[in-house]
Amino acid sequence: MSTTQPPDLEKLRYPVGRFDPKGELPAGARAAAIESIAGTPDRLRKSIAGLTAEQLDTPYRDGGWTVRQVIHHVPDSHVHAYVRFKLALTEDAPTIKTYDEAAWAKLEDSRATPIESSLALLDSIHTRWDILLRAMKDTDFSRSLNHPELGNLDLSFMVRMYEWHGRHHAAHITGLRHRMGW
Repeated sequence: MSTTQPPDLEKLRYPVGRFDPKGELPAGARAAAIESIAGTPDRLRKSIAGLTAEQLDTPYRDGGWTVRQVIHHVPDSHVHAYVRFKLALTEDAPTIKTYDEAAWAKLEDSRATPIESSLALLDSIHTRWDILLRAMKDTDFSRSLNHPELGNLDLSFMVRMYEWHGRHHAAHITGLRHRMGW
C-alpha cells in the first residue's frame, strides 16, 4: 500500500458517490439502469476473483464490513428489493418491512458462509428480477410502496437506488483491491 495520504473517508464509504434520492431517471435511461442491475452478479464475481480467504475477511475500510460481509449483504438486500417490486406491482402502495443491515452483517451466516452460496443466490434472484423488470410497462414504474423511513417511493426510484447499490458495493471491493495492490 502506498505511503501517501490516506483516501478521504467519504470516498471510501461512497466510492461511486452518495445516492441522490432527489435525482431522476431520465427518459431512455431506464433500460441502461436495468442492464446495470442485471450485471450486478457478474460485477461482484469479477470484483472478488482470485481473492484469498484472508483477503475476503479484510474490511474495505477501517470500521467497515469485510469483503465477505459485503458479498453476503448484496443478495440480502436484493432479495428484499425483488420482493418489494412484486409487492408494489400486486398491491396498492404496500408498506414494506425494513431490516437492520448492520445487524444482519454480524450474524454468523454473513461471517462464515462460503461466498459461493451468496453469489448463487444473487444469480438466482437477479435472473427472476431481470425478467420482472424487463416485462414491466412504463406505467408500472410509477407504482409505489411505502417505506417506513423514506416515505412513498415509486418503482422508478427503486430502479435508480438498486442500480446504484450494486455499483456502490462492487466499488468497495475494487477500491480495496486497488489500494492494497491485489
